[in-house]
Amino acid sequence: MHYSEPIKITDEIYQVGGPAISSLKDGIVYLLDFGELILIDSGSGFGFERITRNIESFGFDPAKITTVILTHCHVDHAGGAHLFKSNFGSRLIMHNLDAEIVERADPRLTAAFCFEVNFQPLPIDMKLYGDKGLIRFNKQEIVWLHTPGHSPGSTSLYFDAEGERVLFVQDIGAPLLKEFDCDPAAWLQSIDKLLDVNADMLCDGHSGAYHPNAVVREYLRYCINMQTQMGYLD
Repeated sequence: MHYSEPIKITDEIYQVGGPAISSLKDGIVYLLDFGELILIDSGSGFGFERITRNIESFGFDPAKITTVILTHCHVDHAGGAHLFKSNFGSRLIMHNLDAEIVERADPRLTAAFCFEVNFQPLPIDMKLYGDKGLIRFNKQEIVWLHTPGHSPGSTSLYFDAEGERVLFVQDIGAPLLKEFDCDPAAWLQSIDKLLDVNADMLCDGHSGAYHPNAVVREYLRYCINMQTQMGYLD
């Protein structure tokens, strides 16, 4: 397969992984440059080498990735996390409700059987508890929000930079399948939380970046309409 080039989204945000640029089994992986390097999600593991090369193509050293924030427990987003931990010593951060799932390597709730991943129990270094909090990095703070529905511990993230608010919502548009214990009522409440963030840019885990604010809000409403049309919402 011919892969596309990684994408520089802003001076601080880079798309370094995803089905078009690292592996068909990868969700989108975002690199944040805050003076220290942060990854949002890790991909499935199948695209690990290509992700590291993509990071290097922007002049960054993957060995300096201090942290991988895992937005939820599905292997297309979390399956490669152990490789960043074992190769670079990156710490792993995740909401405790999904950390329980990856730490026991639940084959159904991680969707490992769908992606043909031999997912092993994965210890999480820092667990997030509750509904909202801050993660502080070198020169930036990220706000995390518990946004369940797609999974019990799905987490969205946002920060302000250069007068704009950037929001990461990795799988907010995915079908709310009963096979993975998705919770449509919780998902709809999470959408309300995300609309309240009033972001200027939204970075999705499968469809990329949306900008400006009006387009972000249109996308979130589109997700509601699609879930309704597919019969997952009343």
